[in-house]
Amino acid sequence: MRPQTPYRGRFAPSPSGYLHFGSLITALASFLDAKKNNGTWLVRIEDIDPPREKKGASDHILKTLEAFGLHWDESILFQSNQSDYYHHLIEQLFNEHHCYYCRCTRAQIKALGGIYQGHCRDLKLEKENSAIRVINQQSIVQYQDLIQGKVQCDQSLAKEDFIILRKDGLFAYQLAVVADDIYQEISHVIRGCDLLEPTARQLSFYPLLANKSSKTTQQIQAPLFGHVPLAVTEQGYKLSKQNKAPAIENNNPQPALYAALQFLGQQPPPELQYLNVDEIIQWAIIHWQLESVPKKREIQLT
Repeated sequence: MRPQTPYRGRFAPSPSGYLHFGSLITALASFLDAKKNNGTWLVRIEDIDPPREKKGASDHILKTLEAFGLHWDESILFQSNQSDYYHHLIEQLFNEHHCYYCRCTRAQIKALGGIYQGHCRDLKLEKENSAIRVINQQSIVQYQDLIQGKVQCDQSLAKEDFIILRKDGLFAYQLAVVADDIYQEISHVIRGCDLLEPTARQLSFYPLLANKSSKTTQQIQAPLFGHVPLAVTEQGYKLSKQNKAPAIENNNPQPALYAALQFLGQQPPPELQYLNVDEIIQWAIIHWQLESVPKKREIQLT
């Protein structure tokens, strides 16, 4: 458990597409939990993969959040502005012998069972045509989730040395997300169940990065995590940008807000859907109960 610190939550979408109903569920749950706990709610744009970005998506995402009454409390952090910080962390990891160059391909790893076995760890490879992997010294195979309870992860995956800088020079998600949660002093992360296993990997990475941030000298603790169910179609597909889930309507947010509160188990009264956005949000903050969020990993939309 974390010591008593101010609540700081965040919503961190990638600009690979517009927000859909699944995104709204996550954003709303994160926002409401922060506000119910008199906390600060931040928005971070995870724009570290330019080839996957959709032009104009960042602006559209921010306009959608505002249209749905989800107003952030501090300046937006764009991960594309964090390159110097990430390079500084990687340099420190190298200086302390916590990472190494790797040239294994996805095909090679898949042929060996899908889990990287540390093939390049002791080869002392050069930078050219190499990714950078961190030595996973403190693998975490289980943790306590605020919503799902005890989460057990695949042991082999939890112990895997993972990539922090890709061969193409782009920063890996695992590095950027942990680095910026430390940088922004995030205390609570409410997000979707598709990230249950990556959470174990991120928790193992926190102790390694926590003392490398130059922003604070305070003892940094890993956030508490809570994972809300995923919205899936009748065919079992997760609503996602990759699956071309339709964007939510900025011009008529009330129906989607009401449906999201229902999905999250908050039992909004029928008359709520006819109020304005600010009134719906105020009701939702007052009545928010994290323990009412379903513990299912997925919920099928009808």
